[in-house]
Amino acid sequence: MSQAEALTAPEKTGARPRNPLWTLGILRSEITTTLRRHRTYALLAVLAAVPVLIGIAVRVETGGGAGSGGGPDGGGGPAFLTQVTNNGLFLVFAALAATLPVFLPMAVGVVAGDAIAGEASAGTLRYLLVAPAGRTRLLLAKYASVLTFCLVATFVVAASALVVGALLFPVGEVTTISGTRISFGAGLVRAGLTAAVVAASLVGFAALGLFVSTLTDSGIGAMAATVGLLITVQILDSIPQLSGIHPYLFPHYWMSFADVLREPVHWEELSRNFRLQGLYAAVFGSAAWARFTAKDITA
Repeated sequence: MSQAEALTAPEKTGARPRNPLWTLGILRSEITTTLRRHRTYALLAVLAAVPVLIGIAVRVETGGGAGSGGGPDGGGGPAFLTQVTNNGLFLVFAALAATLPVFLPMAVGVVAGDAIAGEASAGTLRYLLVAPAGRTRLLLAKYASVLTFCLVATFVVAASALVVGALLFPVGEVTTISGTRISFGAGLVRAGLTAAVVAASLVGFAALGLFVSTLTDSGIGAMAATVGLLITVQILDSIPQLSGIHPYLFPHYWMSFADVLREPVHWEELSRNFRLQGLYAAVFGSAAWARFTAKDITA
């Protein structure tokens, strides 16, 4: 048997790894590799800078004084930004609201789009598939690494906003969107839950990006296509004449995370968001698997 045949034999036979911890090792390796890339550091740095810029802008605009409003404005959505001067904890919610429509999903699109296509363009995909890894395990590990990035990126934004908000503005009891007041500790819990909801809101888009990544061997092309799809769908979701399809577009319920700051928490829109993200993950995850397992990898 030649060296090439020896390398590809396990992939062809679909042999399972003898070591039961092998799959866990693949997962740990992919997550570590994703988080240690210089590109990842750059993306996280940009995301962390957004709350800093928002906090400084609000501080300069108001001179550090407390805002005049005692609660969120009615009828115009959650006025997180107007509450930052009253309570620095609101910078967490304002930063997540500012980054979720564009910055966070674009960062996820870059990582997801590069997951498979980047390895193919670098010529390393074939070596990653040397048994006993297998294509299915590798694809799952890649998706898990993208989801890990979603979680890390979201909490980087939240942590940066929390630190900046505490440094530049007073902190204390939190006025919910419903008008009730909760303790600062309870507000911190709501902030953490909000960050988790935002991360979960990117699950479907991450699966879409992974699917796009299996369609090409160009990492840059996959990243551009994923980000292009994001922009296109965002535009479609903003056109009133297309309201009939809005509930089926993955970003439609993204801003439902604001319901976490209600008392009690309103779960209706949040549940719709979670179901929609699960549907996108199932459909495009299956499509990515079907494409990747049949993909001809010769380099």
